[in-house]
Amino acid sequence: MAKYKPKNILITGAAGFIASHVANRLIRNYPEYRIIVLDKLAYCSNFKNLDPSRSFPNFKFVKGDVCSADLVKYILDTENIDTIMHFAAQTHVDNSFGNSFEFIKNNVYGTCVLLEACKVFGKIKRFVHVSTDEVYGETDENATVGNHEASQLLPTNPYSASKAGAEMLVMAYGRSYGLPVIITRGNNVYGPHQFPEKLVPKFILLAMKGKPLPIHGDGSNVRSYLYCEDVAEAFEIVLHRGEVGHVYNVGTDEEKRVLDVATDICRLFSLDPSETIKFVENRPFNDQRYFLDTQKLKKLGWSERTKWEKGLRKTMEWYVRNFDWWGDVSAALLPHPRMLSCHVTEKDHPNAGQNSDQGQMGCDEKETTSVPKSRL
Repeated sequence: MAKYKPKNILITGAAGFIASHVANRLIRNYPEYRIIVLDKLAYCSNFKNLDPSRSFPNFKFVKGDVCSADLVKYILDTENIDTIMHFAAQTHVDNSFGNSFEFIKNNVYGTCVLLEACKVFGKIKRFVHVSTDEVYGETDENATVGNHEASQLLPTNPYSASKAGAEMLVMAYGRSYGLPVIITRGNNVYGPHQFPEKLVPKFILLAMKGKPLPIHGDGSNVRSYLYCEDVAEAFEIVLHRGEVGHVYNVGTDEEKRVLDVATDICRLFSLDPSETIKFVENRPFNDQRYFLDTQKLKKLGWSERTKWEKGLRKTMEWYVRNFDWWGDVSAALLPHPRMLSCHVTEKDHPNAGQNSDQGQMGCDEKETTSVPKSRL
């Protein structure tokens, strides 16, 4: 199978957690690729996540929203985009229970805007859509074989339902319009730069403060965790070797109960789990287990490299060094957080959010730009 070679890649949601690791990896490893990264800099994204790439000549940042059709069309046209890696999404299940409309808007409508722009543009050679293992719904507790790429989609919460809906649109545009789409469905990811509404960074920051670690329900829910750099490598492989029209599970066979995760983090900080862990009210619905069959991706040449113990320690060490990366995150550390207000990153990077009279950002062109005001 011939290796796909992109020229101009648009990565959406690139100041977020997973996408920033993918963007930084591609920018570093492939200087011949131009990487245009798009992000609206919402509460869970941070321009600092892209610091490793800012000095590279093949990097360009655009501050904006995938829900803006004019902006998306402008970027595709002016940057001559041939490849899209679509990460932009609202992703936190707790937030989706309290703000489902926002999830539908960002995850479904935003994806539709992007697809429609690609259809009209007519020059896209790869569209990699990033989905989640949660679209499969619960895996039976006694199952010995994980969900494979052709398994039925049975989402159980507003977040996973919005991601399943987005997938349906992606597949429809692939079949009806011949858009060259590829879909990935991934397990939980952890590592540096993750906003602390998610379990691992939340527990690490709480443990650093000597505060209780709140566990929903009885802590028996099982999840699989992949280290961020392993996931970035998976996307690198899917981009170059993935087949158009196919779905790829990105996951690990190693599973952890939420209680086990909390206990492991307590041990890293020499805390007594029996005194530190606190059981709180469960979510309205909390899937017991997700389990993926990842043989299809492994046949492309990918394998997990970072074991849980090593990855968790590296993650802990990063947060200890960068405890103030996100500023005040006290609202995210609550047992049941809700959508936070927009995270302001301009304090750290003043040029990331300032328009000149011409509608261009105030810093170097290769680093950041915006669509002319007349098109918004």
